[in-house]
Amino acid sequence: MAITISVLDQSPIYPGETPEEAFQHTVQLAQLSERLGFRRFWVSEHHDSEQVAGSSPEVLISHLLAKTESIRIGSGGIMLQHYSPYKVAENFNVLAALAPGRVDLGVGRAPGGLPRSTQALQQGGGEAPSLTDKIIELEKYVHNRLEEDHPLTGLKAGPLPGTPPQLYVLGASVASAEIAAELGLPYVFSLFIGGDQAVALEAVRAYRSGFNTSSGKEPQVIIALAVIVADTEEEAKELGGAHKLIRIHLASGKKLTVATREQAEEFTRQSTEPYTLEEREPEVTKGTKESVRGQLQALADASGVEEFIVTTNVQPFDKRLRSFELLAEALAGVPAEASS
Repeated sequence: MAITISVLDQSPIYPGETPEEAFQHTVQLAQLSERLGFRRFWVSEHHDSEQVAGSSPEVLISHLLAKTESIRIGSGGIMLQHYSPYKVAENFNVLAALAPGRVDLGVGRAPGGLPRSTQALQQGGGEAPSLTDKIIELEKYVHNRLEEDHPLTGLKAGPLPGTPPQLYVLGASVASAEIAAELGLPYVFSLFIGGDQAVALEAVRAYRSGFNTSSGKEPQVIIALAVIVADTEEEAKELGGAHKLIRIHLASGKKLTVATREQAEEFTRQSTEPYTLEEREPEVTKGTKESVRGQLQALADASGVEEFIVTTNVQPFDKRLRSFELLAEALAGVPAEASS
């Protein structure tokens, strides 16, 4: 099975670096991804963080579109719970008109930050619609398809580009896969967040089996995963470090995964809900070109997924660049589609 590679960058701010340097690294990585023939380059949304610079993906996407020529640029993703679907549609329709056929709009259900940033982002809002309802509304605005009996019929999220942005549903659970399937939209499973390959495979099966084909579309599923490629297995292991993911289980049933125990403790300090913490090993595909190629091929065979969105958060920056170069080389021996 041919493998296609795309890239997710979170604009990490490493110790001793500035936000300006973090964004410059994101630009350089987008340009490298284009040269290597990767399909798309996505940026994330995080709030109230000293470790991640990307708080406004739509602004960053605009800059990246101007700094590249052909690679698709998008969000991985917009945290739709905070925003008006109408305004999100306007933002991305502007981007799609500036760079026709190059804009992806990935939307997620996570807060992208701690409770106080969620409070600030949703300040003044009333009872929010469900994520499913917001995605439905967003798709209507993106494609200019408000029904005649809609309360805002006739409203357009201008401009109306010739090629609308491509909408993707992001998630890390079977429930999110079922939402994407019900809506008949492309789906991205975030394995690097969920950290459980068995859940990923179950989500992919649920998505495909429940996909709504009434609009004539076919299921399209992508897996997002962390990958580190190095010249030796030892170096790959060293670059991966000894990181742990911390999953916060709130009494309401909600779950949230953060990168450090410090972030988990700060989240729970800001939250009024009872909670429990669970430490998990991150799911990272790492090794030499040969071993990573084998791991990716095994996941592709098990899932039937042909496209992977790869994130590689290692330092120093030249090792990050080198990892993507080695990844492109690793797949150069398989059919040409795998690296285009």
